[in-house]
Amino acid sequence: MTNDETRSRAEALFIRKEKQAREGSKAMAEYLAERTAEAQKTERLRAARLAREAEVKAQRGAGQESRAPQAKRR
Repeated sequence: MTNDETRSRAEALFIRKEKQAREGSKAMAEYLAERTAEAQKTERLRAARLAREAEVKAQRGAGQESRAPQAKRR
């Protein structure tokens, strides 16, 4: 191999590694954003469920015979 071939292979390798690093950090940012969105959705749904359960409990405590709304199963 000549010096030029060695240099061009090294440059190609460097460029490829640099691209992998950029794509890796981009993928990690997307992954973290998805996890954050999922955690926020879970918290919102949990709060809604707890509020619904508290309402049902309050209704039962007031003497009303109301059943808790059943979650639809898929």
